[in-house]
Amino acid sequence: METIVYIDGYNLFYGRIRGSSFKWLDIYKLFQMIVRIQHPSAIVTKIKYFTAPAKANFASHGEKSSYAQNAYHRALKAVYGDVIEIIEGFHTVEKGTPPSYKRPIDKNDRVSVWSFEEKQTDVNIALHMYRDAIMEKCEQQVLVSNDSDLELALELIKLDAPKVTLGLVIPRSKSAQGKNRSANTRLTKNVNWTRGYILDLECGESQLKEKIPTAKKPIIKPDYW
Repeated sequence: METIVYIDGYNLFYGRIRGSSFKWLDIYKLFQMIVRIQHPSAIVTKIKYFTAPAKANFASHGEKSSYAQNAYHRALKAVYGDVIEIIEGFHTVEKGTPPSYKRPIDKNDRVSVWSFEEKQTDVNIALHMYRDAIMEKCEQQVLVSNDSDLELALELIKLDAPKVTLGLVIPRSKSAQGKNRSANTRLTKNVNWTRGYILDLECGESQLKEKIPTAKKPIIKPDYW
């Protein structure tokens, strides 16, 4: 069963990887393992990884965060070539003036904050999934996200390309299942199967080599990862 995996990088990082030792993640190895559990005949033929460049001024480690993200993306491409496609959106940073937190809300009592938002990721995922389904690029599509904004894309694929098997992987640990990040029913109702967690063991067994050889300098896993 030819399978394309669509990864919401922001969801994967903040839902499962952040704060762990698994950041140097071999996404191909991990999701090939997971889809085989669901369908032993499944073969991942393509991974589409949707993300946005880190903004050093707002990242926890400043310029190091940008360097680490870039090194990770280059490592994935060096190992897997065109099998992994990295599709970038962008971040917007603007001044926001939301009301301060109080009950009842006072709309006149406002505070100034930085409004930081990722753009294009959801629409990029939705359009890529729908186009690939309509063009019969695969037999199965697996979405890695818990974002309800993708509900309509799944619903339309289900209607317009009923032969395509749809899978959903929620990027969270098993210990978090059913707690703060329960599976989004807006998504689960439109797929054939749902995997509600990613195990520590699976992440640990799916790590890139710390030094990735290239035609020039090797790519080194960031020291703080």
